[in-house]
Amino acid sequence: QVQLVESGGGLVQAGGSLRLSCAGSGSPLGITAMGWYRQAPGKQRELVAVITSGGRTNYADSVKGRFTISRDNAKITVYLEMNGLKPEDTAVYYCNVQRGLTGNYWGQGTQVTVSS
Repeated sequence: QVQLVESGGGLVQAGGSLRLSCAGSGSPLGITAMGWYRQAPGKQRELVAVITSGGRTNYADSVKGRFTISRDNAKITVYLEMNGLKPEDTAVYYCNVQRGLTGNYWGQGTQVTVSS
């Protein structure tokens, strides 16, 4: 089992920046993709960004050029640097970690609110 804890959310004005962190318990052995998802009120959870163990990244079109995902392979840790925040980025942000073929773990979420 992997327990994930996100931090770094908060209230920021449009155009501002936040850095989300996600720390997981246990060994990083077998961890493959790590990512961030978000869910706004009344909407489905959507992928924001994902990074493979080899460092390849993929971003939602809505955040490309503004958000940067990174990870520390020595630990179960993933970050999301968010710049140029917009009110439409307001959501609960969730960390996701995959281990092997069947391990799929979620954090409890952290609220990001962007005021106009």
